[in-house]
Amino acid sequence: MTANPLHKTPAALLGLGAMGTALARAWLAAGHPLTVWNRTAGRAGALAAEGASVAASAADAVAAHGLVIVCLLDDDSVGAVLDGIDLTGKDVVNLTTTTPTQARERAAWATARGARYLDGGIMAVPPMIGVPEAGGYVFYSGSPELFEEHRGTLAAPTGARFVGADPGHAALHDVALLSAMYGMFAGAAHAFALIRKEEIDPAGFAPLLAEWLSAMAGPHVAQTADQLKSGDYTTNVVSNLGMQTAGTPAFLATAEQQGVSPELISPYFELMRRRLAEGAPEEDLTGVVDLLLR
Repeated sequence: MTANPLHKTPAALLGLGAMGTALARAWLAAGHPLTVWNRTAGRAGALAAEGASVAASAADAVAAHGLVIVCLLDDDSVGAVLDGIDLTGKDVVNLTTTTPTQARERAAWATARGARYLDGGIMAVPPMIGVPEAGGYVFYSGSPELFEEHRGTLAAPTGARFVGADPGHAALHDVALLSAMYGMFAGAAHAFALIRKEEIDPAGFAPLLAEWLSAMAGPHVAQTADQLKSGDYTTNVVSNLGMQTAGTPAFLATAEQQGVSPELISPYFELMRRRLAEGAPEEDLTGVVDLLLR
């Protein structure tokens, strides 16, 4: 099916929290007819003034259009809101944060009710929605046909990236990237804690930290991916596991001397020591990935 570029696909949006409201405003600004519903009806008032139609119930919103977008608190909320509503012939796009398993189960649930299903993982915060230069996007997975048919509509608020027919892959990409982010935040928190009691300006230290993380992250991530794919963890190693593990006592001692808990970095150092004990001193740090697998 080829979309008419002059036609703006209408949609129903269930859920008007901070993210749902930002998405709604972006779709309205892009000219898409939008019917909205929220459990707390008062949140829809401002959107009505901006051109949205407000449905009295979730069922009314779903009945209004073929494209139904869901942005609720969690998977249980999705089930509760859509329970008993006829989804036959509907295109359901679920932007609720869930686990990969929940996404797969919800896809099967929707398909059994006659709907096509697409799951989404939002890689943005509300202020980034509707602002292309902010760099936000949404991972999508599930029905390739549904994604292609509605690509333009889905990309109106922020970027749209399809990551496969497995409905769980959008959530998996989302959580994987966010997990890496929190790991980076943990390292940054430890770094700031180390200088906290010294006469070092955090604002002056911050650019050094950001520059260092940027310089290290790109090459490390690329090398780890290459080594995992090849199965050879000893190719192009600059600082091997033996060398890096030997340096960890200095980091732990510095933390103790600065009065800083090592709890954010100790678990990683322990994994490094475990891998070294297995007899892999010439490897890169990639082997730690295998230790995490159960």
